[in-house]
Amino acid sequence: MKRSARFHLHVALAGMCLLIGRPAYADEIRVLSSVALKSVVEALAPEFARATTHTVTPVFGIAAAIKTKIEGGEPFDVAILTPAMLDELVQKGLVEPAQRPVIARAGLGLMIRAGAPKPDVSSVDAFKRTLLDARAITYVPTGASGVAFLATLEKLGISAAVTAKARPAATGDEVNANITSGAADIAVLPVSEILPVQGAELGGVFPAPIQSYIVMAGGIGTRTTRAAAAKEFLAFMTAAKNTPVVRAKGMER
Repeated sequence: MKRSARFHLHVALAGMCLLIGRPAYADEIRVLSSVALKSVVEALAPEFARATTHTVTPVFGIAAAIKTKIEGGEPFDVAILTPAMLDELVQKGLVEPAQRPVIARAGLGLMIRAGAPKPDVSSVDAFKRTLLDARAITYVPTGASGVAFLATLEKLGISAAVTAKARPAATGDEVNANITSGAADIAVLPVSEILPVQGAELGGVFPAPIQSYIVMAGGIGTRTTRAAAAKEFLAFMTAAKNTPVVRAKGMER
């Protein structure tokens, strides 16, 4: 065989190997996600894109708002919400019932302004005193963490005292602003939402006997045309090799 013919053959074989080693096409996956998993999605989506050539377009919001968007017809391929919310969307025919894997969970924590004294959360009694002594407490009443916090206040018997000085917020961004501006001295959010906030820090987590966990699971939309890519994305998000990233972002498995 002549040298030029061998050269062209090698080029053709190399091209075939490249085609075999990657998908025939790449999809853009639209992910509607609770903000509780935002830091994890933002960390893992680029890794997923490098591994599969699929891209991820995420939209974040409080879980209740994301669920309302889906019910209103917002297009999506993957929804990341609490299992209870996904169950409701399954009943409405908007999410596939077969695969709804849990991705991670986050405990509740207290956010404070950066450099402020750390609140005492060493016991349930100390935690109660911290809440009662706070000047103002901010949280999102309609968010999963806000609902869990209000239930905890009822359990502790201090609901009226704490809500009387509350600064309810519509979004996590508003909660963050209340802390960094000094409008409130304590905020209640999942730990995963506290760690990334500039100008604020984690003041402590809820004591174990009263800790609540916000569980995030993934579901595939019934109207998606990218079901295979969506399944790949959920498999990647739940892969054991990515657990260190999940933990680094303040979540657990």
